[in-house]
Amino acid sequence: MKKQIRNCLLLSTLTTISIYGINKAISISSSLKNYLNTDKGTFFNWRYGNVFYSKQGKGEPLLLIHDLNPASSSCEWDKIAKHLAKKHTVYCLDLLGCGRSDKPNMTYSNYLFVQLITDFIKNVIGTKSDLIASGDSTSFALMACNMEPNHFNKIIIINPSSLESLAKTPNKRKNALKFMLDLPVLGTMIYNIVFSEKAIDRIIHEEYFYKSHMVPSKTIGTYYEAAHMNNSCGKYLLSSIKANYTNINIVHALKKINNSIYLIGSKGNSESESIINSYISRNPSIESSCISESKYLPQLEVPEKLLDILNLYLDPVK
Repeated sequence: MKKQIRNCLLLSTLTTISIYGINKAISISSSLKNYLNTDKGTFFNWRYGNVFYSKQGKGEPLLLIHDLNPASSSCEWDKIAKHLAKKHTVYCLDLLGCGRSDKPNMTYSNYLFVQLITDFIKNVIGTKSDLIASGDSTSFALMACNMEPNHFNKIIIINPSSLESLAKTPNKRKNALKFMLDLPVLGTMIYNIVFSEKAIDRIIHEEYFYKSHMVPSKTIGTYYEAAHMNNSCGKYLLSSIKANYTNINIVHALKKINNSIYLIGSKGNSESESIINSYISRNPSIESSCISESKYLPQLEVPEKLLDILNLYLDPVK
């Protein structure tokens, strides 16, 4: 009996060491191409960790917030930032838990990101800013505007999350999943499977791009590298997202906001029109547009079309 227990413990130890080694190898190999270097940016020393950001251009400030996903980063804006910088001072940041920013072991709440945006505007930008947010960053962008309206001018959201999905809250089953993902070795292994290069390739081809054959290999590599920087500690953000801690019901705030809000949807998303209409039904002053031949990330797929709309909203002809 003692021998069996000893053998079991030995096998468990060897398995754990092997999984740890594989996890470490993935973390190292994913960044070999160094797509996400920090040469063209700096760090905002925030209370919960260092947040990477870049700044370019001159003019009225414009803050760009990428989609809330452990594989996302400010590289999402690479194809449009320099064009927007012709008339604006453009700030692009990697959200905490994403890209080149720190990825602390903590619960990432909606309010955490609200604080990050408002603190960044107060301490880095230093004046009112226009803001463009993408996808699942919808809720904290709008909540930040609702809580600190004097920090914001115009708010533009690209492919906003549905109001129904944002209203989902944590429960016992979701917390059990969060606990498992937060485990040191096993949780990292699960995370690495979820964000394998093959899995990222599939998501980008099937959900992010309308013309899947047009996806650049560098885009896949950049998302893969972002997901595994800092020893795959993006898993802590993933666990919070999966457990619904980054959600909040924004209906009440949406009705109160007096700032100009513009929504941009993609015709390649079957639910885009109904989602945008649900926002407008709560706040009829919201303006909206749709982009053809694109899905979740028009900023990467059809940047010229998106820029035409953004320029119209940001710099209307007087």
